[in-house]
Amino acid sequence: MSDEPIALRRADMPSSARAVSWGANLGTSGGSNFHPDYRDLVRFDHRELKRILDLYGAMVMAGEWRDYAIGFGSDAAVFSVFRRASEMPLYTIEKRPRQKDRQGQYAIMATGGRVLKRGHDLAAVLRVLQMKLLKLVK
Repeated sequence: MSDEPIALRRADMPSSARAVSWGANLGTSGGSNFHPDYRDLVRFDHRELKRILDLYGAMVMAGEWRDYAIGFGSDAAVFSVFRRASEMPLYTIEKRPRQKDRQGQYAIMATGGRVLKRGHDLAAVLRVLQMKLLKLVK
């Protein structure tokens, strides 16, 4: 078993483990966060997640961030960063595809819910947090 290679598959492509029928008792009843149809969830793609994790790694190296959480829902994908795991998130990076034609699908929110930046390009939106990193280094 330890000699088997690790195979990474796309979330939207069912693997043998995902082909298992979950049954009706594992649905959304009972306060569970289980989403029965994972294809309806908004997700970060590979390039978006790489940009976010590159920034996260730089902020960890600067000693500012220590933990993160990722959440996927039917209307948004959220990447939250924490100074400590027991606190409220310092920032949340949100992807809301329904906002694509309006203000842009990407947004960075501060702890109190204040929108720091919103836009169509993730790199441009993340510059708000990268500027904070530059100030830390000086």
